Amino acid sequence: MSVVSCDSIAGANAFPPPEALLGAWAGSAALVYCRDWQGLLLAANHAFARKFGCIAAELPGKPVTTFLHQDDAAVLTIADTDLRSSTHRTNREHRWLTPQGWRWIAWEEAAIQDEHGKTIGIRAVGHDITRQRVAEEQYYKLSNAVEQSPVSMVITDAEGNVQYVNAKFTQATGYTLEQILDNGVQVLREGHPDENSYQKFWETVRAGGEWRGELMRERPGGGKVWESVQVSCMRNTAGEITNLLCLREDITSRKVLEDQLRQAQKMESLGTLAGGIAHDFNNIIAVINGYAEFAQLNSGDGAALQKSVNEIKRAAQRASGLVRQILTFSRKADVKFTALDLNQLTRDIVTLLAETFPRNIAFNLTLEEQLPPLLADQNQLQQIILNLCVNARDAQPSGGTINITTKRIDGPAVPIALHHGRPYACLAVSDTGTGMTPEVRARIFEPFFTTKAVNKGTGLGLAVVYGIVASHEGTIEVESEPGAGSTFKVYLPLAENAAIAPSAIKSTDFPGGAESLLVVDDEAPLRLLLEAALTRKGYRVTSAADGLEAIEHLVTKHRELDAVLLDLNMPGANGVEVLRVIRATRPDLKVLVLTGHLTPDARTQFEQLGQKHFIRKPYTLDELGRHLRELLEGKKDAA
Repeated sequence: MSVVSCDSIAGANAFPPPEALLGAWAGSAALVYCRDWQGLLLAANHAFARKFGCIAAELPGKPVTTFLHQDDAAVLTIADTDLRSSTHRTNREHRWLTPQGWRWIAWEEAAIQDEHGKTIGIRAVGHDITRQRVAEEQYYKLSNAVEQSPVSMVITDAEGNVQYVNAKFTQATGYTLEQILDNGVQVLREGHPDENSYQKFWETVRAGGEWRGELMRERPGGGKVWESVQVSCMRNTAGEITNLLCLREDITSRKVLEDQLRQAQKMESLGTLAGGIAHDFNNIIAVINGYAEFAQLNSGDGAALQKSVNEIKRAAQRASGLVRQILTFSRKADVKFTALDLNQLTRDIVTLLAETFPRNIAFNLTLEEQLPPLLADQNQLQQIILNLCVNARDAQPSGGTINITTKRIDGPAVPIALHHGRPYACLAVSDTGTGMTPEVRARIFEPFFTTKAVNKGTGLGLAVVYGIVASHEGTIEVESEPGAGSTFKVYLPLAENAAIAPSAIKSTDFPGGAESLLVVDDEAPLRLLLEAALTRKGYRVTSAADGLEAIEHLVTKHRELDAVLLDLNMPGANGVEVLRVIRATRPDLKVLVLTGHLTPDARTQFEQLGQKHFIRKPYTLDELGRHLRELLEGKKDAA
């Protein structure tokens, strides 16, 4: 079959009439037109005319390019090449201008031949595929967005079996989809601290809810990574849960900054207390010095001597409690949720603040009795109370009253921001100070926002409070008006079934023993005190003034030892280095570490050496003696 070019056709009279060109397609619902090799319309059916808002009889002679998008016009030339080939057919998709705008139309084109087999034109049959093309483009954009997302994405079935992971997930974890399937990696389990947390997660998603949380997992190359995780349900048209979508975003940098912010705020809080603490310590020292001199002057009077000793001991205990509070606030400790008595914690903090705040600030406590415990981190809960009290103090520069109340909140009284059906404790701290305008109240939880003068505060306190409350699944409300004071209400979930650890049993004396002990401490008065007290209880005691002297004792094989009382910070060799020698030379020797400040790094080093037993300074002789006895008898597994 030969194809006759347009040049060989002698004018328009060579073409059959439009009805003959369209044939059976004239009445078709499909879009149909015929054109010559120069791109001029020869005929079009009524469906085509309606689509483009024209009259079918007026279309012959018009260029096809009138309706075609200019970027697609060049494709006609390519189509003509295909139609001149032996197949005489081609398929293509173009954008065409209609009264409704640009539409994508898929055309199936075929060469038209006359009765002699000559090709005299082209017939095109089309269908509007705009919706399909838009859907394809949206799918393409969506798939690119998912694959190139800066957030790790995982899609699982309803049972948590992974079906898809994006490139960011593979980059962040080192796991490809194939590795997950081959190794049976439980992606949704990663990061949950325990099985209880994981089961609560499943309870939420199986009920159709959205689960959110912050989880920590191991990096592929080592180290920890914090992630903000969100898991939501995907449903079919019947509303059934078919898949789970998990989004994981690396928030390690933010967690580090939050930790630095919280620690900086602790130091600011300590700065606000420094003057009062110094004043209180001076009072304590004055009491100790005064009664010590009184005891020297009345050494022959037993009653006066006993009274002096009792007052000195009472002052020392007061100083010890103050030091413990300061270390608690300043220590950079790991977050540890335990059952806590909010009322007792409040009393302890207020006792410290009452001694350090100006004397024109009064405290008024109204604490609900029998309040169930909170499941909270003690250090962070102390920060909440401290910061709110400091804020109340600063709002009353001329003096006033800080009112602190606690009470149980149930049912409708629980703020809307919290989940209903769960009991909460409300800690309210109010003042009689200057109050706040609505504009200031709206910004008080912003980091570094402060109304104080330069060098009078960084504006971190309330931002830290807000972050701590949020991490404890609570909320905070503020009520304040200019000149009418302010009230901060903190709502924290109660843990009614949790039990608060009982206080240590107090005793006036401790049991003795006959074992051989090595006391290692560079503080001579404390070393001599321990040596005398333990010897009086029957122990055979040897002492060392520093780490190097202790090591010399340890490597002398003939010296019998049952336990070592080991200080941490010493010249020559510190406690960790001495312990390394003990583990190498006498691995079964029992060790009790005595330290005033055990940092997380130091604790990690000790635990790597298998050390579990610690006593914090300042300690009582009774506390040390009982702990030592339990250690020697194998009754104590960990401190």
